[in-house]
Amino acid sequence: MLKHRAKAFYIIVIAAAIAYFVWTSNARGTPDRFRLGLDLSGGSHLVYQADVSKLAPEDIADSMTALRDSVERRVNLFGVSEPLVQTEQGGTLASKESAYKLIVELPGVTDTKQAVNAIGATPSLEFLLASSTQIDAFRTSAAATATTSPLESNPDFMALFKQTGLTGSAITRASLQFDPNTNQPQVALTFGPEGQKLFSDITRNHTHDYLGIFLDGVLIEYPTINQEIPNGQAVISGGFTTESASALVRNLNYGALPIPVTLISEQTIGPTLGQEAVRGGIKAGVVAFIIIALFLIIWYRLPGLVATLALAIYTVLMLALFKIIPVTLTAAGIAGFIITIGMAVDANILIFERMKEELARGRGAWDAMHEGFARAWPSIRDSNVSSIITGIILYKFGSTSVVTGFALVFVVGVLVSMFTAITVSRLFLYAISPRNSTRLSRFLINNGFRKAPADNN
Repeated sequence: MLKHRAKAFYIIVIAAAIAYFVWTSNARGTPDRFRLGLDLSGGSHLVYQADVSKLAPEDIADSMTALRDSVERRVNLFGVSEPLVQTEQGGTLASKESAYKLIVELPGVTDTKQAVNAIGATPSLEFLLASSTQIDAFRTSAAATATTSPLESNPDFMALFKQTGLTGSAITRASLQFDPNTNQPQVALTFGPEGQKLFSDITRNHTHDYLGIFLDGVLIEYPTINQEIPNGQAVISGGFTTESASALVRNLNYGALPIPVTLISEQTIGPTLGQEAVRGGIKAGVVAFIIIALFLIIWYRLPGLVATLALAIYTVLMLALFKIIPVTLTAAGIAGFIITIGMAVDANILIFERMKEELARGRGAWDAMHEGFARAWPSIRDSNVSSIITGIILYKFGSTSVVTGFALVFVVGVLVSMFTAITVSRLFLYAISPRNSTRLSRFLINNGFRKAPADNN
């Protein structure tokens, strides 16, 4: 009994500490407030149509991925918190020109003119030169000052590269290949006639220097020029994984052959509307909690009080996980959270009803608790596993952020509710339940308003 009470006390202390963390970290003006989606924080929802009419069918998927990555880099330059950039396929295969769309959500951005102008521009791919002397000196200086940030993102490092006039339009094709001797991934480049001559001059006059590859002003690679390449056939090697080499091929191909995009839909959600949605969600959650708590306490008495405490701990844990994972909360996500508040007590109700059946058979209060938890577990396990499978399917195949946001919160909620209903509730009941069965103890752990059955033990 003392062991159960000590564990229950520790759980309450830990839950209180987590609640304090959630409260203080979400105080106004702190950087760790809950991440709110577009529908709650306000912002802009942009839909673009991608023109893939000039692409071969086998290149469409990679080109859309490259377009999405390029737009993500541009959006990140605005400092937008939690932007969402995703591709969507609709329509029919017969009308592929109108079937591919790019969706951009910018929470907190209500003036979208600058974003629209930047996103709508085609990707810019450039080749810039930097001398080996400057690069080596900069590396030595960075090592001496113990600089840990990547050189590729250092403005002073990128400033060492100078214009060459060679752009992505000079490339006719980039492809992934493997070194026949080492089997290491490489990137092969083929330049067109004009690019071939310029590339030959650059490699002849700047052997052992670095040729930086910039996509939308971001340095993505800077290979060393080992020798003159007069035929327009170049190979970039060294330090690649298959994934990184494939990403570079994609960027080179679709920086050189950008996909035109056209803005077809623009929707702005004001911050006032988002704040109303947040207040409505909070109000719904509080009301749901209070109604459930009152029902549990009135109908189930002592176990109901324990379940209410476990439900409060469940709520605290869920809010903490929203910050730790982190989860971007949308209206659908809040709806999923409120639903799981009700589901969180399902297991408790099954347990309490099993306990009632054991009391009706004449078992004592302590034995009825143990047997009630044991008999309820298979039903709780099966129902929650089926809910988790459903949530995973929704998350995996959901085509919109509304569906995936709901599914993520739903699955996390079911997992946490299993912990609080089985572990926390049982521990609290064991901690406060008397071992000796009396009429009062049987009344307190029974439910409803019928007279508690007599103890046959």
